[in-house]
Amino acid sequence: MADWDSEQYLKFGDQRTQPARDLASRLTGLSPRSAADIGCGPGNSTAVLKSFFPDADVIGIDSSPDMTAKARASYPELKFRLCDVWSLDGTFDLLFSNACLQWVPDHRSLIPFLMSRLNDGGELAVQIPMNDEEPLFGIIRQTVADPAWGLDDVQTAHSRPVLSPSDYYDILSGCSVRFDMWQTKYYHRLDGHKSLLEWVKGTRLRPYLDAMDAGRAQDFEAEILRRTEAAYPLLCDGGVMLCFRRFFFIARK
Repeated sequence: MADWDSEQYLKFGDQRTQPARDLASRLTGLSPRSAADIGCGPGNSTAVLKSFFPDADVIGIDSSPDMTAKARASYPELKFRLCDVWSLDGTFDLLFSNACLQWVPDHRSLIPFLMSRLNDGGELAVQIPMNDEEPLFGIIRQTVADPAWGLDDVQTAHSRPVLSPSDYYDILSGCSVRFDMWQTKYYHRLDGHKSLLEWVKGTRLRPYLDAMDAGRAQDFEAEILRRTEAAYPLLCDGGVMLCFRRFFFIARK
């Protein structure tokens, strides 16, 4: 899969950053000396983390060269490292991850691994999208499943490893002393159907678009757009409403 595109991702920077703010705001009573933002992307979530904990030694890590380069350029006062999550070394008082772990396989091993990278009394704070019931993502699944596109292998290789809330409950029960879980549904007003396409071009559509030549990718995007126009009625001001459900948890070691 090609590298992430930070500019595409940041077309909806405010909407993508709000869950990071909401997650950080729940970390009451915590005064970490060290913190890592896992999957920091273009640095927006790392800046949020530093604003909540200005005295902490904060580092953002990401496996994308494009994202880490953008983060360093946008926030030169902060520290960033090109690093895969499984290569995380050392221990921290706080591990924070906003909309990243859905790209990392094997959560039954990943969550305990992250807990092992915490100091005693440290906390793991995570937000994971759980939005497969939204029509836009159903349209993507249906389109990808059409044999005409020849995307079966890509779909299998990039199947999402997200589990159910009850699965995360069981995992966290085995590796933390206490934890909280919750969900929030966000209502994003976007500027029409093309904005729905632009949203997923920066995330969910990436593996499929990367697997096509330019002409084929353009046709694929047109098919997604056609289907979203039928599924999303325009609002009174000409926009469309994208609903986005996100799952959160905070676990203490």
